Amino acid sequence: MPNIIETYIVDSFTDKPFKGNPAGVCVLNKVISDQKMQLIAKELGLSETAFITLINTPNRYSIRYFSPKMEIPLCGHATLASSKVIFKNNPKLLDIHFKTIQNLELKIKSIGNKIAMEFPIYDTIPQKVPDELLKALGINNIINSVFNKETNILIIEIESSTILQNLTPNFERLKRSHRTINGVLVTAVSENKDFDFESRYFWPWSGTNEDPVTGATHTFLAKYWSTRLDKKKMTSFQCSERSGLMEVELINDKTLIITSEAQIVFTGELNI
Repeated sequence: MPNIIETYIVDSFTDKPFKGNPAGVCVLNKVISDQKMQLIAKELGLSETAFITLINTPNRYSIRYFSPKMEIPLCGHATLASSKVIFKNNPKLLDIHFKTIQNLELKIKSIGNKIAMEFPIYDTIPQKVPDELLKALGINNIINSVFNKETNILIIEIESSTILQNLTPNFERLKRSHRTINGVLVTAVSENKDFDFESRYFWPWSGTNEDPVTGATHTFLAKYWSTRLDKKKMTSFQCSERSGLMEVELINDKTLIITSEAQIVFTGELNI
């Protein structure tokens, strides 16, 4: 008898369908293997698919994230997508608690049409960028380069959000330029008065070539730009082709609130 898995595709960090970042959400009613989760993520072909399992009470869930290539320890847009599904299916619910594979406790609240997610704050350390990586990205000049160990991501600040928007990386060359990182995030102060900073995230090593909108990178981006701009509350715009935005607020040295919207665009069943 096949295992039927309730499955969704949700566009995160947007108030419009077919914008933002699409994530798969699989609601598990029984345990499946890591291999099966990986195969499902590959089958759906999205940057990440979340697998959520009710632990106890209507609002405590375990959550795991898989790209088509590997398990990802933390994913913002798939957390937002999963929250949207749970809140839709439980309209009286106002908060959710997720536990990740790293035993992080993620607290989520429903605020009207928006969803607020409590995430950890991570630090960055200075890190030199290989010249070959900059050439693959098409970047000539940088302002700063740092590294976040928790996500294994290299961060590059450049001088202009216009330059950022117009980057056209050579992804095969980019993959060859570094062998130990999960991804590289390029960021700049926004030239648009509606936003504080902008970013794009490239991760051909562990996911797709470019992630449309990435909540997890704000675990370190929020503190990075808070220090640079001397602000605790900011609006972030990810200027990928699909694009998306979120509000970020540093509550204290350890806690960040990410607030945005999500749109369910597909509901169905997997038969495995």
